Amino acid sequence: MRILFVTSTRIGDAVLSTGLLDHLVRAHHGAAITIVSGPLAAPLFESVPGLERLIVLAKKRYPPHWLEVLRQPIGTYWDIIVDIRRAAATMALMRKRRYAYYTDRSPIHRVVKLSQLLDLDDPAAPRLWTGASHEYEASTLVPQDGPVLAIGPTANWPCKEWAVENFIELARRLTAADGPFSEARIMVLGAPNERDTALPLLEAFDPSRVIEIFGGISLLGAFACLKRADFYVGNDSGLMHMAAAAGIPILGLFGPTQDAHYAPFGDKCAVVRTPEAYEDLVPPRELTRKLGSLMGGLTVDKVEAAALDLLARTRGSA
Repeated sequence: MRILFVTSTRIGDAVLSTGLLDHLVRAHHGAAITIVSGPLAAPLFESVPGLERLIVLAKKRYPPHWLEVLRQPIGTYWDIIVDIRRAAATMALMRKRRYAYYTDRSPIHRVVKLSQLLDLDDPAAPRLWTGASHEYEASTLVPQDGPVLAIGPTANWPCKEWAVENFIELARRLTAADGPFSEARIMVLGAPNERDTALPLLEAFDPSRVIEIFGGISLLGAFACLKRADFYVGNDSGLMHMAAAAGIPILGLFGPTQDAHYAPFGDKCAVVRTPEAYEDLVPPRELTRKLGSLMGGLTVDKVEAAALDLLARTRGSA
């Protein structure tokens, strides 16, 4: 059996699609799987069981780039095609079944919506696979010798970034002598080009207590690091969804993005958002690259209370 899985270009959206991929892997044991992904998200799929080919789709200005990429398997007969991108090019491929995803504005979580594509009875929770090299990377950076508080202070859009000063104050409270992570190290994660944004947080604590994950590690290596953390708090981002896939307690911070669609998914996940609704914050498209943070209404007190509530719930159910 051959399966073609076409997923998203953004890391967060790609992670949300992995539950569907996990279902295919388990339901069709031994199938040869080809995955099409954008350059940023492609490394997430390196260790998928049954992976035969990983095609990196470098997006170009005009649609023919799909044909340029898909010409490699174009002579293949596919038993199943699952196309999260709903690309017209996959319609030309020989196949038995094709499932194409479409988005809408209904208040349904993306994981639930994706699961409906295959008529699954239960939502397919995101799942990522690591190899020995990724676990080794993590072991060198995050030895399992004590609790770890993970923080994701950045995002791909400045409007949804909570002020780094707020993250510093939150981390101080959570790691204080009377806090829930009094003896924890603080793991700060982000993309290499986001380190300057997080620098005040990195410098706010004793270096011996800080674990820095900015570049020099694979994407799945960063995921393996997240699996070693005890709690994660961060902006709506791809890292947040990776942390949710790691199965640790997650608190996602939301403002000008829709938590109804993109909240971290899982039993150990929670959301805290600005007092303003998404509809009241989202800026006109022409201003989205010109504005700074729109998360100013979210206070440290409110995030701390949400974090403590989530910790009480997850520790109580452990």
